[in-house]
Amino acid sequence: MNYFPALIKNQPMNQPLIFDIKRYAINDGPGIRIVIFMKGCNLNCAWCHNPESISGITERLYAASKCIRCGTCVAACPENAITLTPEGIETKTERCKLCGKCASVCPAKAIEVSGKLLSVAEIMVEIEKEQIFFDQSGGGVTFSGGEPLLHHEFLIELLNECGKRGIHRAVDTAGMANTSILLEVAKQTDLFLYDLKLINSERHRKWTGMPNEKILENLKILAETGAKIMIRIPLIGGVNDDDENMTETARFVSELAGEKKEVTLLPYHRIAQTKYQKLGRPDDFMLLEEPTHESQLRAIVNFQEYGIKASIGG
Repeated sequence: MNYFPALIKNQPMNQPLIFDIKRYAINDGPGIRIVIFMKGCNLNCAWCHNPESISGITERLYAASKCIRCGTCVAACPENAITLTPEGIETKTERCKLCGKCASVCPAKAIEVSGKLLSVAEIMVEIEKEQIFFDQSGGGVTFSGGEPLLHHEFLIELLNECGKRGIHRAVDTAGMANTSILLEVAKQTDLFLYDLKLINSERHRKWTGMPNEKILENLKILAETGAKIMIRIPLIGGVNDDDENMTETARFVSELAGEKKEVTLLPYHRIAQTKYQKLGRPDDFMLLEEPTHESQLRAIVNFQEYGIKASIGG
């Protein structure tokens, strides 16, 4: 599947769409943080809890359960793409230009548009609003996605501007990028939140659509630079919570250069199903198993046996 079928009109080639800005975040690096989410990802993880992050283009989300059938969106649509029915609204996708006027007038917030163009200067305004919380808590900004390394030129500009202001900078990445790009980003990054899904490449391909040799190679090279790295592992029942995968992952992490890396385990949950429904892609949602309490404890023990501190994250 091509997750980058087109860019929105007048979108600069190196400028990503921002699909969310999360304030007061406490699970994406030290202290209280602001997280900037960029659209576009080169993995297609079966458990993705932000399916709107995969595509690099603007997307429209519709929650039928919120719709009050008022017809406001029908009147506002300049393309006559929306029809009101007893079940809610229907949209002729071939007519819809994703202008967002329907979302802006919807009184029930049943319609959302995911993906907005923001310049470096505009994002910095949002980041600087949180400076007092950074100073008080030792926090900062985390750039996430999607995959922020896909937009490395834009990302580096942001990291540089944050650095000038003394703001702590974290990058949340799966590491699927050219090594030269990763190393260039590392020059402006204080902390990497590095995602590891599965240690076996074929299993990784099965569940994410891509092999993982480059991901593991990049992590080794990044560790050799002395970069500060926190490993994050989504934990999914029946996918990667088995002892074999956890043991091999613990062994790999223990052999990375530099100080011992901390590991955060992120238990899978099923709340993303609603997002797939809002995107009009309910059949794309794959129902997976949440990890048991016992499997979470076993994973922690597996890492402890290799001298690695592991904990359950949010």
